[in-house]
Amino acid sequence: MSGTISSSRELAGVNPLSIRLHQGLLAAYLVLWAALAIAPVDRRDWLLENILAVLLFGLLIGTYRRFRFSDRSYVLIALFMALHAVGAHYTYEHVPAGYWIQQALDLQRNHFDRLAHGAFGLLLTYPVRELFLRLAHLRGFWSHYFALTTVVALSGLFEILEAWVAQIVSPDLGALYLGIQGDIWDAQQDMTAVLAGALVCTVLTAIAQRPPGR
Repeated sequence: MSGTISSSRELAGVNPLSIRLHQGLLAAYLVLWAALAIAPVDRRDWLLENILAVLLFGLLIGTYRRFRFSDRSYVLIALFMALHAVGAHYTYEHVPAGYWIQQALDLQRNHFDRLAHGAFGLLLTYPVRELFLRLAHLRGFWSHYFALTTVVALSGLFEILEAWVAQIVSPDLGALYLGIQGDIWDAQQDMTAVLAGALVCTVLTAIAQRPPGR
């Protein structure tokens, strides 16, 4: 009973429209994830791809009552999670949209993984900056700087974790899971895509929040 009262108090000051938006995003993602969990291109690779996604999802759900992101941040996070769910279903290397782009631009490989890494920087730099604004109380240049560098650092950490997971859990799936497609500079190219996306987000956010008349 006391837990119910406490939960009600916690939600009392929250905009009902925001709650509905969050619930809608959650429901939409779960439906998409469940649909894409059916008959993925490679089941073992799909399981590996979803390890970090499940951890992030659990973290967001577990901390929801203590720390709520803005509606915009949740939309951006949901978009990236949906993009990753699509990539995991097709093993990134075989995403149809990537093949369409490859053929249209006459590229040598499927670049959907590059798009996903760019989206990591573009879509997640804003929520990370929100963390620094609200928890570390950073403002101005430093809030943008630490958000950008944190996202780029996380991309590097994920590249390392992916390599460890591939070697420990399923070495025979290493190349498929990492999605290198014969590119020896794949990790560096992925991080460059993250940096580019984070820079675009940082510039757009700075312009949007610039005081009028300046």
